[in-house]
Amino acid sequence: MTANEDQEMELEALRSIYEGDDCFKELSSVSFQFRIGDVDDTKSFLLEVSWPENYPETAPHISLDTFFNNRISLDTKQYILSKMSEQVEANLGTAMMYTLFEWAKENQETLMENHQPVTTAVTLISNSDVMNNSTSVSKKKKEKKEQLTKSQKRKLIGKTDNKGELPRGWNWIDVIKCGDPDHPLPHFLFTKQHLSKTGGKDED
Repeated sequence: MTANEDQEMELEALRSIYEGDDCFKELSSVSFQFRIGDVDDTKSFLLEVSWPENYPETAPHISLDTFFNNRISLDTKQYILSKMSEQVEANLGTAMMYTLFEWAKENQETLMENHQPVTTAVTLISNSDVMNNSTSVSKKKKEKKEQLTKSQKRKLIGKTDNKGELPRGWNWIDVIKCGDPDHPLPHFLFTKQHLSKTGGKDED
């Protein structure tokens, strides 16, 4: 019997034995997961096993790298793998998945006796906090951009009325005398903008 034929027979046996068992999961025809213990059990762990081409003459690959095992310390993982390797060596050359899974179930307490849960601190920031911080920064930038100097404030206050508004014609020069006394219109009303363009000057 070839290795492939051995694998096919063992695969059919596993499907039959663990049908409806949520502890067993077939990832592919040559890779499987088996949970040891209940989901809410702090000492539960998940074995992931894959078959090389020449299994069962060659040892299967056993891993504890799944996310489910993140809370298990490295030392405990290494201890479990070393004990599983001993069982693999004892059953090499035969269909061993059922034997390995059942042995792990029976020895769960021993395999996890030195287990100390590994915790990771995670700081959560809500979307509302992020938005509030962004809004606050935007307001501060806007306020800083619109800030006037003390000199500018004094000038502006002196020109506003009791409503805080600038009166019409606040930037006009009241009366400009024409240099020619005989001119039919000796007095003109000009704005500062006009004077700046024409070069006109105030006369006493």
